[in-house]
Amino acid sequence: MAAKYVILPCNGLDKEAGCLARELALKMAATMDGEIICPVLYQTAPSRYAFLLQEGNLIVIDGCATRCASRIAANNNLKIYRKITMTEEAKKRDYNPSPDWRLGSGAAAFVEDVWRSWQPLLREQEPGGRAPEDSGLFAGPLEYAVHRHDKFIFRVPLEGFYFNENDCWVQVRGNRGRVGISDYLQQNLSDITFVTPPEPGTEVEQFGEMGTIESAKAVYELVSPVTGRVVAVNEAVLEAPELINENPYEKGWIAELELTNFEADREFLLDGRRYMEVLKEKVADFNAGK
Repeated sequence: MAAKYVILPCNGLDKEAGCLARELALKMAATMDGEIICPVLYQTAPSRYAFLLQEGNLIVIDGCATRCASRIAANNNLKIYRKITMTEEAKKRDYNPSPDWRLGSGAAAFVEDVWRSWQPLLREQEPGGRAPEDSGLFAGPLEYAVHRHDKFIFRVPLEGFYFNENDCWVQVRGNRGRVGISDYLQQNLSDITFVTPPEPGTEVEQFGEMGTIESAKAVYELVSPVTGRVVAVNEAVLEAPELINENPYEKGWIAELELTNFEADREFLLDGRRYMEVLKEKVADFNAGK
């Protein structure tokens, strides 16, 4: 029987954060139906793990902000089910990893606590619920492209995000997608004051309406980049719409969907690099019309 979970840990064992990632991976594999991928061997012989990755849910465990395990997954177009970064977990618990490989006296208790907190998050969220504040499934972009024009700076994530020409994006992880608006659009709208997301359970078609965003300038109709069923909305932006202005690609997401036809939808979407070219044209056209 295939493993239910496949674990890709950090390979940076010269620092405690990397060693902590290894310890967590071993604990996961020992206490649940899981298999560990050797990150070094995977890069030289990926076919060895092809069946595991096809059948199991991939959990990526990074040691630090360098995110070497995440980069391996991104470079090989692997679908990530959950993502954990040990230095981020350490901050939550006031644990300070040492700069060398030695495990601290509290390392075992720290790893146990991280594992205990993550076990419930390995279960799929029920439709209609509130998405976890930071489930690890949708980590922030690893790298942004930047376009500067006068005093304005527009950011576009280069990996894991797809855009429609209506300036809405979807970040895809497995059969789930989070949807929001681009940095370019939130700057055009200016101060966002109100968000009306779709109700959980709503069936949405690609290029169909999925709620509205209001600002002092306009009311904008969200145009869905994908087809699917809404399983959660971002309660945080309902209480604080300015999160979309502050952080449109991470904290400012609007809704989460269970995707039903992404392979077909993707044909009509732009990856980050192609969207950046469209963005540059929009900026140039806007300024030419002044």
